[in-house]
Amino acid sequence: MPARRIDGQAIAREVRARIKREVAVGAIRPGLAAVLVGENPASKVYVRNKRKACDEAGIYSEEHILPEETSERAILSLIDRLNHDPKIHGILVQLPLPKTIQERRILDAVAPDKDVDGFHYINGGKLVANQDGFIPCTPLGVLALLEASNVNIAGAHAVVVGRSNIVGKPAALLLLHHHATVTLCHSRTKDLIETCRLADILIAAIGRPRFITKEMVKEGATVIDVGINRLPDGHLVGDVDYDAVFEKAGAITPVPGGVGPMTIAMLLSNTLKSAKWFYEKSSHG
Repeated sequence: MPARRIDGQAIAREVRARIKREVAVGAIRPGLAAVLVGENPASKVYVRNKRKACDEAGIYSEEHILPEETSERAILSLIDRLNHDPKIHGILVQLPLPKTIQERRILDAVAPDKDVDGFHYINGGKLVANQDGFIPCTPLGVLALLEASNVNIAGAHAVVVGRSNIVGKPAALLLLHHHATVTLCHSRTKDLIETCRLADILIAAIGRPRFITKEMVKEGATVIDVGINRLPDGHLVGDVDYDAVFEKAGAITPVPGGVGPMTIAMLLSNTLKSAKWFYEKSSHG
């Protein structure tokens, strides 16, 4: 029996509609600043989509597009100014940065309570400790997709393929905190095919087109495809061989239209959360 298609577009629309309602009646207007260094075409598209999403939700947004040759010192100076700007509640630094820039130094310069991307080491530590902080938007979106699709996480065996700080590790921790038994796989995992076949929930975040094949998927498993890869012919595909796996999985996300829309929705959600925090702190002196 073919899989149920998890519609990330529809779920993201519901999340964004909720955020728009909350922003409309809120005591403070959330503000988001995006910092883009260089001329990466994909990054420009992402920033443009984020601005459009902010406009639709009633969130104030501003963009800081800097030349490729901008110094690290100048970027740090801009982030410091945004850290102290009362109308800005969330700061995102669009990755990748130019190779001349120390990425970790820039990300850690963002104030942790404005780090709506969840990349600061303090927010990373809070996630490990299961404390309230900012969680990276893509894994947070994965969790929201699973919950909206009524996938039973507690007690399930979840396998995450990919160990990046942005997706793989935080996704594994989130699932663990929701009482799944989690296996985190990577390029040196032995018996990867057999490990994947044990998964009730399989999350592919390895960045290799159609890497997850039908024989790697357990009958009836929920498959979440985080990958987005452009083929030489221009087509976008995920890390999962969608057509083949669709015939075996119980539920699956498409690419595009699966995890991608949820990432932006979670960015708006984190920005709203930050604005609420700032309002509560200012209200209590």
